[in-house]
Amino acid sequence: MKKNIDNIIFDLGGVLLNIDYTLTSKAFKRLGVKNFDALYSQAQQNNVFNDFETGKLSAKDFRTYIKEYIPKATDREIDDAWNSMLLDLPKKRLELLNNIKKKYRIFLLSNTNEIHVKYFTNYLNKMYGKGYFESLFEKHYYSNEIGLRKPNIEAFEYVCKQNDLEPSNTLFIDDSIQHIKGAKKAGLQTYFLDKEEVTSLFLDKVLLAHHL
Repeated sequence: MKKNIDNIIFDLGGVLLNIDYTLTSKAFKRLGVKNFDALYSQAQQNNVFNDFETGKLSAKDFRTYIKEYIPKATDREIDDAWNSMLLDLPKKRLELLNNIKKKYRIFLLSNTNEIHVKYFTNYLNKMYGKGYFESLFEKHYYSNEIGLRKPNIEAFEYVCKQNDLEPSNTLFIDDSIQHIKGAKKAGLQTYFLDKEEVTSLFLDKVLLAHHL
């Protein structure tokens, strides 16, 4: 990795916000979706989930699709199961972001959806104050709002063009290898966050290695 970093683009889930995909899988299985793992996974999703993450499907459309498998489920039950994967965001990570932003332009780029955005926004507002999390970034980009998702090159190009970022001087951090590959194709520097790494410790390593 080069050291001439001017900008950092962070992923959200798995990098800053702790997540566990298996909890959503278990929740839907309890509701009766026996083949949920075949419908959804982190690495590969069918078109319904992709369309939901790019805003082509609304929350209502998504629930209607899920009810094809569990007709008796309520909207609340579906939302709760879908949000089960979203866990906590430790305060130390926010403190590190606050330190990094003093010297570098930082951004957020997340593949997400209408139901998740509502849930984690409410959680972060209650935990840290309304709008505080978003204020740590120069801009934040959610796939369902911009109509583009990782690993497509267009998602990275969109963020760079919107903010006049030089890709070669921009570091992208993500926990999904397919997203890392997409960022590399777009010309960004990258860091793949292994599942075994603790985010706060990783950010400390970045601070030391790159003097951020």
